Amino acid sequence: MPASARQRCHAVLAGLVTLATAAVVSLAAPAPASAAGTWTETGSDRADPLTESQGLTSVEVPANSPNRYTGIGTIPLGVSSRGWNHVGDPDASYNGYYIEPYQQDSGNSKMFRVQAPGGAWSEYVHTLSAGEALNNSWVAISPDGQWTLSGEWGTMTRLLVFPTPGVNPSTSPSANLPQASAVRLDHAVRDVQGCDFSDPTTLLCSSDDPDGSLFGVTKPLLRIDLSAAPNGTADVSGHVTALRRLPLRSSCSGSFEAEGIDYDRRSGTLRVIVVSPGFCVLTDSKTYKFALG
Repeated sequence: MPASARQRCHAVLAGLVTLATAAVVSLAAPAPASAAGTWTETGSDRADPLTESQGLTSVEVPANSPNRYTGIGTIPLGVSSRGWNHVGDPDASYNGYYIEPYQQDSGNSKMFRVQAPGGAWSEYVHTLSAGEALNNSWVAISPDGQWTLSGEWGTMTRLLVFPTPGVNPSTSPSANLPQASAVRLDHAVRDVQGCDFSDPTTLLCSSDDPDGSLFGVTKPLLRIDLSAAPNGTADVSGHVTALRRLPLRSSCSGSFEAEGIDYDRRSGTLRVIVVSPGFCVLTDSKTYKFALG
């Protein structure tokens, strides 16, 4: 999310956390008919506004690892004190590397924080290319582990491709992490908050689009079909399809925020975080679960 929106979110959270014990019970309203699609909602869990409000990922290595989440409360003090005050939607490779995307309010770089399977952390900084937005909203690691996709905020017709920091042998914490190529989209997308690979050439993405003019629906779940698996040597094209509207249910009225997304290939479960408006950010923000069929 942009810095201004992030600051408003932080202010709301700071003022409301002390009232959490007075939380009201969520009254779920049915999703609109236009939300129907091939991904069917199968359940939901409460999303904690401090530690589960930005992103999530399933972790395959080590075996039986819990799902991981990000939020303003998960940013280490040693990271935020250096200006990296926003963490986006993370991802984990199939061989156990975990990556969190970070941004700051100003400057000319973005950062990827990597945890190796053994537990050690390292940081990889990317200096912005000409015309590149400062936002570092999400990461999606390719199934082969070698390439990481990232997105910018606003209305975009591309996704960025980087060598996966810590995995691709061309990367080093002591060197700039370069952009390798791009995914060129055949249809503009707006305010994408997360993407995840469901197979080597398919992405599922959550969009926080508040306008609805691009696809005829706000807060869409998107599928992006790639012309080829990213390999970092050449751009690939992406065909964008809006699958359905994400659930927007809360005891409060106002603006929802679609956040991170995760696809767990082991179970076929898709999960998306939707943050509720106003006071209800504390009480009925949800991680929604979907199954294909």
